[in-house]
Amino acid sequence: MDHKFIKTTSIPGLLVLEKPILTDERGFFREIFHIDEIEETLNIEFKGLQMNHARSKPSVMRGIHAENWNKIIYPVNGQAFVAIVDIRADSSTFGRVETFTINDQNRIALFVSKGLANSYCITGSTPVDYIYLVDAYWDGSDTRAIAWNDSDLNINWPIKNPIISERDKNNPTLRDLFPEKFK
Repeated sequence: MDHKFIKTTSIPGLLVLEKPILTDERGFFREIFHIDEIEETLNIEFKGLQMNHARSKPSVMRGIHAENWNKIIYPVNGQAFVAIVDIRADSSTFGRVETFTINDQNRIALFVSKGLANSYCITGSTPVDYIYLVDAYWDGSDTRAIAWNDSDLNINWPIKNPIISERDKNNPTLRDLFPEKFK
């Protein structure tokens, strides 16, 4: 079934969720997503088990991280540049990157399937609250991470000297993790 508020991307399993915003003198109201529409579009079952909230200051970059879960991400305020990378070794789009700038003009959500790596940096002048609903509990044992500045990915980051965690400063490249894909 075609859902007019869900857009597919060049990466299978990555969806843009774009419901209308209803505004009036009080502010606005928006439905973020309908689980049944996502499930029908991808022919999967999504059962949200854990909701996470990260606040990041301007110039902070997080990721590129992939966990063994599906997730719906929604930056609720400010401006973020989001990069999603397909690091599924068996995928025909392995290594492909999709980027999005999410702000008050387009406040979209994204559905990110298992095996896709998620990263974002804060490009505006205010902190961003990044909410994400996942269908597995985090225990830290299944997280893979890629270097944010991996030359094979060639992500055109809008900030040149991001604030990054010590962990993310030392992430391996895609080539390091999957040497067989680069022969």
